[in-house]
Amino acid sequence: MTQLSSRTSADNYFENFEVGQVIAHARGKTMTEMDNVLLTNMVMNTAQGHFNEHLMNRSSGIPGFDTRIVFGGINFSLVIGLAAQDTGEQVLEELGMDKIRLKTPVHHGDTLYAFTEVLEKVEGDRSDAGIIRFKHFGINQEDKLVYEGERTVLMKRRSTWGDR
Repeated sequence: MTQLSSRTSADNYFENFEVGQVIAHARGKTMTEMDNVLLTNMVMNTAQGHFNEHLMNRSSGIPGFDTRIVFGGINFSLVIGLAAQDTGEQVLEELGMDKIRLKTPVHHGDTLYAFTEVLEKVEGDRSDAGIIRFKHFGINQEDKLVYEGERTVLMKRRSTWGDR
């Protein structure tokens, strides 16, 4: 039987990250109407801007807000999800999310891509793990910044958790 660690990426343990490192994550995801409507309903967000196209077409006159917009919670969750293969596989605990900023509206049909910068790497209280603070960025198909936020995690050490 193969070791469980052989089922995850080989280069995303605590030791593999360096402060200042920037990661361009491999995948993008196009935001569909189903993504917005289903998930926004599931979290009971009833804001008209997510559901009422007629109202949005008539109301604001503000560029980007003249059609339905995707709920921001979906946008930042998607960016974190796109980054997870590189920054989440060896996480033991999510310690916090901070400085979440939604910068540009996302619409149905927009494609999001994720990038991550390693901001900080410190020793943890545990010998088998360390703490890493990431800054995640979401960019749309026009290279406009749609999301930025920080995420702090307790990350496994290869020396304890990796194959020997």
